[in-house]
Amino acid sequence: MAVSKKKQQSYISVASDMVNAPLQALVLLSPKKRQSPSSFTAKLRFLLRNPRFWVLFLFLFGLFGTLKLWLNFDTLLPFSPYPCLGLQEKADFSSGSMLGSGGGGEEVKEKSEFWEQPDGLGYRPCLGFSEQYRKDSGNIVKERTKYLMVVVSGGMNQQRNQIVDAVVIARILGATLVVPILQVNVIWGDESEFSDIFDLDHFKKVLEDDVRVISSLPSTHVMTRPVEEKRTPLHASPEWIRSHYSKRLRREGVLLLRGLDSRLSKDLPSDLQKLRCKVAFHALRFAPSILELGNKLTERMRSKGPYLALHLRMEKDVWVRTGCLPGLSREYDEMINKERKLRPELLTSRSNMTYHERKLAGFCPLNALEVTRLLKALGAPKSARIYWAGGIPLGGKEALQPLIEEFPHFYNKEDLALPGELEAFAKKASIMAAIDYIVSENSDVFMPSHGGNMGHALQGHRAYAGHKKTITPNKRQMLPHFMNASLSESDFNRIISYLHRDSLGQPELRKPGRDITKYPVPDCMCNSSSSSNTGHSSV
Repeated sequence: MAVSKKKQQSYISVASDMVNAPLQALVLLSPKKRQSPSSFTAKLRFLLRNPRFWVLFLFLFGLFGTLKLWLNFDTLLPFSPYPCLGLQEKADFSSGSMLGSGGGGEEVKEKSEFWEQPDGLGYRPCLGFSEQYRKDSGNIVKERTKYLMVVVSGGMNQQRNQIVDAVVIARILGATLVVPILQVNVIWGDESEFSDIFDLDHFKKVLEDDVRVISSLPSTHVMTRPVEEKRTPLHASPEWIRSHYSKRLRREGVLLLRGLDSRLSKDLPSDLQKLRCKVAFHALRFAPSILELGNKLTERMRSKGPYLALHLRMEKDVWVRTGCLPGLSREYDEMINKERKLRPELLTSRSNMTYHERKLAGFCPLNALEVTRLLKALGAPKSARIYWAGGIPLGGKEALQPLIEEFPHFYNKEDLALPGELEAFAKKASIMAAIDYIVSENSDVFMPSHGGNMGHALQGHRAYAGHKKTITPNKRQMLPHFMNASLSESDFNRIISYLHRDSLGQPELRKPGRDITKYPVPDCMCNSSSSSNTGHSSV
């Protein structure tokens, strides 16, 4: 009993010293103790040899570390709704700027700047039509004797452009528009009809004050042989349309037009330009089932913060048509050259230029390595989530490897869709393109690797929606720097960033000859300085 009591008394004595005077017990800084070096040394030896001291030291050290970790964790993620995720994953989910948890101040600044949106300068949609336009609309929407039929071709975005012009031509002729016929795509074999891709009821409703739209010819005209016109010139004016088609349309009752791509002038009277915007940005809404799936994929991309959408033009037919080489290997380059020699008619333009000349002129799509370098130079963080739109690239996943290695959060619609969600659209290339369009239009940042109908349509749509950030690669000026191996990475990044300072989706005034659905300012958008003069009103 005596031994036990002594041990208990000794334990209490040590603990009391440690608790009441921790600095004296641990580092022995008391002035009295310093007066006697021998006493100091003796007590230090005694303390270091005492196992109870080490047990208590380790306990306090562990307790301090646990409290520090808990406090930091609680500060980072208060009330986190994702208890099963790792710390970094939670940070990605809860942070709107996709910031990692371990970056320094400079890194945080760089990452946040990439997601910053351009200044829209107060521009907003303004589609007020003139008094004369509204007055003429009364007779046009009541028209029951003249019918315009159109057949549109190409991919989904090319078809959209032709549908826009079909509505405008029907307005010019004062005719009723029969729902456009989508020509079966010879490349993809897509047999989708208008109502498979677009919301037909919405299309009719939005345009009910501009043009009468019907689903099919009335019984009185079913047996009528339509006048078919295939020779509409490029950039035809409204005057040309009226002088060549009005008389025949009144006589026959039905006019059939094919190949409308770029047939109507880009420069039309103000009301017709606004009608173009009304069709492109308001009337042509995707069918409910497509819109629902596209919005679901958007939500999945956005679940961890902002995301970038890339439209990659790296399919085999793109390399053939542009006269460019993918640069993957000698075998792939030879494959493209052989295909082009067999079908020279596929080459889109400037057949007298060499591949190298085309590349420097900016006529070639960017490959995966070039896209990667461009994004890094513009400040895209490694943690950036990327949705890539487009067909399967030549070379498959290997062709995308530089992008995947640098940006591991890299997805397309097949990666995001649940089992069975895309099954109904597997052989519908136009619907697949529509899904890509929706997710890309909703993205925080969009960038195409090459021009084309989808890139142009999205540039205009995102501008109309408030000038959401859209990166337009300045290929002609930046490619020489890509080939300059003597440039340091910091110098390269500085130059590339400077070249794109005005190519991030800022308002850009449309110039004559340019498509208004790509450049809706100022014809279809106004700001406080212009609205007082135009009297425009929003749709």
